[in-house]
Amino acid sequence: MTNAMHLVSAVKMKRARSQLAKTLPFFDLCRASMAEIYIQSPELEHTFFNAHKKKKNEPLIVGYFILSGDKGLAGAYNINVLHAAENHIHRLMIDLARKGVIAVPKLFIAGRIGKEYFRKAGFDIVEEFEYTIEAPTFYRARDISDYIHDLYDDYDIDEVYTVYTRINSAIDIKPVVLKLIPISSEDLLEGVDLDVYKKQMPDEATINMEFVPSSNKVMDYLARTFLNGVVYGALTEAFASEQTTRMTAMKNATESAEGILSSLMLQRNRVRQSTITQEILEIINGADAVK
Repeated sequence: MTNAMHLVSAVKMKRARSQLAKTLPFFDLCRASMAEIYIQSPELEHTFFNAHKKKKNEPLIVGYFILSGDKGLAGAYNINVLHAAENHIHRLMIDLARKGVIAVPKLFIAGRIGKEYFRKAGFDIVEEFEYTIEAPTFYRARDISDYIHDLYDDYDIDEVYTVYTRINSAIDIKPVVLKLIPISSEDLLEGVDLDVYKKQMPDEATINMEFVPSSNKVMDYLARTFLNGVVYGALTEAFASEQTTRMTAMKNATESAEGILSSLMLQRNRVRQSTITQEILEIINGADAVK
């Protein structure tokens, strides 16, 4: 059974990684386009970049979208991502308290194991958020990202983080905490050399680019598309990480089971050999007694 689970997890992991590899270039282009608009229009005002203005003594509502699993038998996958989320929440609350800001965490959890863990810990969990990371699709990611965007636009939450597990290799799987909204210009322009970028511009007309109908409208479309991509990437990474961890756990379980079976087989053979030897001795002793 553990060997079968290992093979199933391997197939699911490869499929998830293949889906992500096919879609990532498009969302990378969205991020590059957003960075280009931001460079061309530094005066741009957009909710994607601007934090909510809070009144004095008004609490800061921080939303956490935590991607956990529905099933166990995946090694330390679930406990690692849950501890990463819990530690980040506590650190953020302490840091903001030192600045005189009261932080109120609001948890949106995908996965039964995460909900049970944080419910016992006494956190405020949004129960109607019914999503799983099983078989991620772009449509599901779009629903979640629109849900996040609407919550932020309606001032139901002031900051949004997602906590998931990123897979770099079969042996390098780590939980990460990523800020979704509002995003800082430093995060958006990460890896972009502004001086090199401006030198690549062919002429002044291209530098003063015009966006139709407006840079704000174009940015709004790209921001939502980019958010869709980030959420889809997180779902796919989380699913692939869970399957990779389960694959490794089931492989180790199979090897351990084979070791136990081998040890028991050796023990059984020794007992059987001892029993046969004892029976032979009894037959010989009986024959001697008859003589």
